Amino acid sequence: MRLDEFYDPENDQLDARDKEDTRKNKLTLEDLNKLRKYRDIKRQEQQEHEKFVRVMYAQPAGDEGGLPGI
Repeated sequence: MRLDEFYDPENDQLDARDKEDTRKNKLTLEDLNKLRKYRDIKRQEQQEHEKFVRVMYAQPAGDEGGLPGI
């Protein structure tokens, strides 16, 4: 006896959804992989932005930053 002897695909109601159904969709491995890639890209962009901000707001090397002649 095998388990698939009792399975009938026509009676499978697991993925059937009504219009009023408020449950979230199941995430597939493909969806999870896309989310991981998106998170990695955003993390890399954030690191590049932080490097740019450090350079942009860094103290000038040889300048004292005051007004000349005062």
